[in-house]
Amino acid sequence: MPRQILDSQKIYTGVVFEVARDRLREESGQEIVRDVVQHPGGAGGVPVFADGRIALVKQYRHPARRDLLEIPAGKIDAGEAPEICAAREIEEELGVRVGRIEKLAEFYSTPGFCEEKLFVYLATELEPSVQKLDHDETVEIVYLSLEEAWQLVEAGEIEDAKTIIALMLTKQKFSTTNPTEA
Repeated sequence: MPRQILDSQKIYTGVVFEVARDRLREESGQEIVRDVVQHPGGAGGVPVFADGRIALVKQYRHPARRDLLEIPAGKIDAGEAPEICAAREIEEELGVRVGRIEKLAEFYSTPGFCEEKLFVYLATELEPSVQKLDHDETVEIVYLSLEEAWQLVEAGEIEDAKTIIALMLTKQKFSTTNPTEA
């Protein structure tokens, strides 16, 4: 007997996410209750410039109580494809238009309690555009080589999971295609 949702009630509605309390019947027949953070998902990308540098953004993240270094990323809008979201976020945060975007991975951020799925991309063929930050967004753009960024991961200075995953996959991709670039 597959798991079955018996009841679902919204118990919180916020600006970024909602929380539902679900009552389920397990395969064993036992009933359980789970609170689930409902989030539309997010997407971001590793922008790689023609000279091989990448750009990350440093921004304040309130739950961490400090600035974090991350790939440009954001929430997927209703009806928006993840790759469009990633390209839009790169343009808004960095002021560069993405010419080519390639999916690296998709994964759940914290599947124990949250249904948010994240999509990460490799963004290349970048052209100058205009930075369009949200009214509540302040970012510092940090340009690094991929190796410098990976050293920050290894040193524990990059702590954002989507960024670590995206950098790892980008590094792996470049070391497979051209070992001198990794």
